[in-house]
Amino acid sequence: MTDAHLHLVVNHFPIIGTILGFGILLAGIVLKNNTVKNVTYVLFIVAAIFAAFSMGTGEGAEEAVEEMPNIGKQIIHEHEEMAEKLAIVLYVLGVISLLGLCTNFKNHTKSKLVSYLALIIAAVGIFLAQQVGTTGGEIRHTEIRTNVTNAEQNTNTHTVKQEEED
Repeated sequence: MTDAHLHLVVNHFPIIGTILGFGILLAGIVLKNNTVKNVTYVLFIVAAIFAAFSMGTGEGAEEAVEEMPNIGKQIIHEHEEMAEKLAIVLYVLGVISLLGLCTNFKNHTKSKLVSYLALIIAAVGIFLAQQVGTTGGEIRHTEIRTNVTNAEQNTNTHTVKQEEED
C-alpha cells in the first residue's frame, strides 16, 4: 500500500469525526449528559490521531500525483496549507478533549466550560475541514474546480461555435 493509498484511507476520518463529534457534543451539552460528552471527547481524540496519520501520508501522496496531467503544484499547495491549519486545530481539540475527559471523571467545576470550549474549537474545525475536503477533492476531481470548469465551458462553447461556422 502506497502513501497515496494510505492518505485516501485515513484522510476522511478527521473530517467526518469532527462533524459527528460536534453534533454528539451538542447533544451531550443539551442533555447535560457527561457520558455522551465523554464519547465525543474520545471521538475528537481519534480524529486528531487520524489527522496526524493523514499529515504523515500527505507528502507521499503529493509525490504520487504532482506530475499527473491537470494537477498543478499550486492546487496541492493550497490543500496542504489548509490541511496544516486543520491539523493544528484538531491537535488542540484532542488536548482539550483529554482535559474534558479528566474534568468529567473528577466532576470538576470547569467541566462545563471545557465542553463549551471544545464545541467552539470543533466548529472552527468543521469550517477548516470543509476547506480541506474541497481542496483535496479538487486535486483529482477537476469537475469541482470552479476555475477549470469555467475554462472548460469556454473551450466547449468555442468548439461549438467553430463547428457551427464550418
